[in-house]
Amino acid sequence: MLFEPEIKVAVAEAMQKLYAINLPTEEVSINATRKEFDGDLTVVVFNLAKQARKSPDQLANELGPVIMDSSAFVSSFNVVKGFLNLVIKKDQWLSSFQSFTSSGYPVLPLVNASAKPLLVEYSSPNTNKPLHLGHLRNILLGYSVAEILKAAGYPVKKVNLVNDRGIHICKSMNAWQKAGNGETPESSGMKGDHLVGKYYVEFDKIYKSEIAALVEKGQSEEDAKKNAPIMLEAQEMLRKWEANDADTIKLWETMNSWVYAGFNSTYALMGVDFDKMYYESQTYLLGKEIVQEGLDKGVFYKKDDGSVWVDLTGDGLDHKLLLRGDGTSVYLTQDLGTARLRYQETGFSKLIYVVGNEQDYHFKVLKLAMKKLGYEWWNDLFHLSYAMVDLPSGKMKSREGTVVDADDLMNEMITEAGTITKELGKIDDFDSDEANRLYRMLGLGALKYYILKVDPEKRMLFNPAESIDFNGNTGPFIQYTYARIRSVIRKGATIEEMAGFKAATIAGDFVFNDKEHALMKMILSYPYELSAAAEKYSPAIMANYAFELAKNYNQFYHENPIVDRADVATSIFRLKLSEACADILSKSLALLGMQVPERM
Repeated sequence: MLFEPEIKVAVAEAMQKLYAINLPTEEVSINATRKEFDGDLTVVVFNLAKQARKSPDQLANELGPVIMDSSAFVSSFNVVKGFLNLVIKKDQWLSSFQSFTSSGYPVLPLVNASAKPLLVEYSSPNTNKPLHLGHLRNILLGYSVAEILKAAGYPVKKVNLVNDRGIHICKSMNAWQKAGNGETPESSGMKGDHLVGKYYVEFDKIYKSEIAALVEKGQSEEDAKKNAPIMLEAQEMLRKWEANDADTIKLWETMNSWVYAGFNSTYALMGVDFDKMYYESQTYLLGKEIVQEGLDKGVFYKKDDGSVWVDLTGDGLDHKLLLRGDGTSVYLTQDLGTARLRYQETGFSKLIYVVGNEQDYHFKVLKLAMKKLGYEWWNDLFHLSYAMVDLPSGKMKSREGTVVDADDLMNEMITEAGTITKELGKIDDFDSDEANRLYRMLGLGALKYYILKVDPEKRMLFNPAESIDFNGNTGPFIQYTYARIRSVIRKGATIEEMAGFKAATIAGDFVFNDKEHALMKMILSYPYELSAAAEKYSPAIMANYAFELAKNYNQFYHENPIVDRADVATSIFRLKLSEACADILSKSLALLGMQVPERM
């Protein structure tokens, strides 16, 4: 918080002066004063009262005058139930505001920033299906976390590991061979990832039919699942792939190329990017090298069937498979190899995996396996675990075709944004291209904000209709507020005596009202909100900050005329507040991958 370091020093000096107590400033607890009380910063004195052998109320009342007399920042104080509320001098707020805006909204210096990059891995799709709503939360979260870390001063690289091999890929390939009749994206008119996903669903239909037939012939369901012909064929296809069989590789390359083209189209619509792409097909053998290294060191062990395991019972887990008996890899195999490759390439200070919480166990195993192998950077592997997205109809299942497709959802949001915007009459003077850009901005903004405003750890229910409301805690509400501010600024810039408001200096004795003060405090809190979001890897902090800032501006706007020819000095100040608010809203929403409209 602004002024927090100075107030901590003032409290420590007062404790020394009054009670000869040498108090480290890190032991001073400061909070923002609650809205119902008078003040800007609140000193929590309960722990200090014990040291001074005073009641909290007595201590607060004794500290207040000393802090006020010695500090250049404090104008008054009050005590409420043992809490010492301090009021910061108005000239200090004005000085800080002018310094903050004139210097381009600087961020806080990061204590632990280093030249070593932070790697943020997100998306990590399988090439057997298109991206869906669950992927959207992953991708939007990963992209936003990377952007927040960059804005906070960290060197960041965005990476994507494409799961382009494995039994799931072979399922789509096998089903296409059986039922595809040579169908291609061009012949079908389908996006390539949608076409391949169609055959993943087809595989499941055939598989279930074969299981039912085997059960009817007397096999147990468990045996039928193992013996279903189409599953045996997919497993054989995987073995052929790993043996570099020419025909299998050719089909795999063809179908994956369809999927990559589809993914790239979806990423472009989503507005996300990556600094480097990794492919499991190129890294899984590196994992096999590490498995052999673990066997050589005696930290992994091999069973009679040839499979390789790691014993983690001493760490409170169990025995984990690293390599199947037939020599094929599991996900953990390639994660071991890819982690080492990335460290060799970048020397990362942290590798952040953005993956759903159903993989919590997997990443615990990954870290412990690396620790047992002796890699000193094992604890720099961090799983940014997030909860699932639910629908009103329940959980999505890709193999059953019950997912909400990412492309369809984004396009539906854009269409709905257009419908609502037209109904509200906000685009009467827009040409078709400008209108379509606005619909896209609002529709995608609604989707991104609705997903990112929820803390990553919380499970969420996605409600498209609620997300695109122009009122309440939504993306369109904040975007509309930005457009309103830009309209106000354009109006002010047309008035000669206010046109140079950006360069104007506000007099130190300028008197601002409560709404102006509240808005100024919100603007000045931007670096601290950004720092907290970076520290906690939580775009929700920036999302909800943007909403509160927009809400504060609207309250200020409705109670104060911004442009008033009869009071130029006040108008200039309010235009400067408006300009800063718009800039911070734009910066905050950009960290969420959102754009803002100049007019609506």
